[in-house]
Amino acid sequence: MSQRPEGIDLAARSRARRRALQALYAWQLSGSHMNAVIDQFRHEQDMEVADLEYFEDLLHGVERNIDAIDDSLKPYVDREVGQIDPIERAALRIAAYELKYRPDVPYRVIINEAIEVTKRFGADHGHSYVNGVLDKLAGALRATEKRG
Repeated sequence: MSQRPEGIDLAARSRARRRALQALYAWQLSGSHMNAVIDQFRHEQDMEVADLEYFEDLLHGVERNIDAIDDSLKPYVDREVGQIDPIERAALRIAAYELKYRPDVPYRVIINEAIEVTKRFGADHGHSYVNGVLDKLAGALRATEKRG
């Protein structure tokens, strides 16, 4: 049932998303330039087994499209995006980027990965919040795919 695009290492993509969440968290809190954050994370050991190209695409994509991403989240969150817990906010922004700009990635994969990284790094019930928001967002952005 799982469709794997040719040449895609799914485990490396998962690691790239975990690293991207950590990097986006650091970027949100520090206000540093994204390239400086990427350089810092690029030198960490785990990046050797992560999909570095995908990691950078996620981070530059979020940075480049932050206003559109936050606007797409607004109807589905219960507070201002900036007031959401930083880990949950990073997970939502990465997933929203993928839902909007990466149609090559199935929406179920995006939501599942966001839930898993939030379980790993976020608050106890943060993954439930992320799941609820992303399920609604996927319904809006990927309605055809979701019905299929």
